[in-house]
Amino acid sequence: MSRCRYPVALMDRFEFHSYGHAMEILMGSFPHCWSEICSALDKFSITTDELLAAGGNETAIPKKFDDVLYPLEWREIKITGDLLIKMYPRKSNQRGRFSDKPFDEKTIAGWIDGHNIDFIKNKVAFDLEWNSKDQTFDRDLLAMRTYFDCGLIDVGIIVTRSEELNDVFRALKDKGGESLIKKYGASTTWLGKLIPRLNSRRNGGCPILAVGIRKPCVVDWKEAK
Repeated sequence: MSRCRYPVALMDRFEFHSYGHAMEILMGSFPHCWSEICSALDKFSITTDELLAAGGNETAIPKKFDDVLYPLEWREIKITGDLLIKMYPRKSNQRGRFSDKPFDEKTIAGWIDGHNIDFIKNKVAFDLEWNSKDQTFDRDLLAMRTYFDCGLIDVGIIVTRSEELNDVFRALKDKGGESLIKKYGASTTWLGKLIPRLNSRRNGGCPILAVGIRKPCVVDWKEAK
């Protein structure tokens, strides 16, 4: 792979935004996982019929990554966890020194409550958000920062729509003659809703690579001249 910060072979079909040195971590610490993700992106394509199909994030489009990544042992993972708090008394007349045994314990059940991520392998997380409500990004970023804080992942990748796909949606009409831009609206998951959340650090300390799906991924659509 090129030493260029971003994979040159994919630049015409995707845009990349790296937060917390996510790209450097992927290329330097997880080259095998990153190679598999690049392969999945390279194989990814959309048709206009798939765009016109009913449904949101449960259409055939998100399943394309399942077909590539699951055989490579990427898995959807959900974690839950309780917080155990132990209170240690100070030893008498020994400021700053504490007993080896707690005098009380308290468990907060559901401290981590069912966070899930679409794909995890080694310590790399991967999510695709095609056409859900934009609040889904808050859930995804909270999940990734929780996994990161628990030491379960070192970096996350989120793939979603690039703004330029709106050109395709405006040009395509459904059976009722309406533009698809209504279906793929501004309040759904696309980079314009993800980037501000990353700029405001809703990912916490977890490095995130945001990937935008660009127009050339729609293989049977040609822009009017």
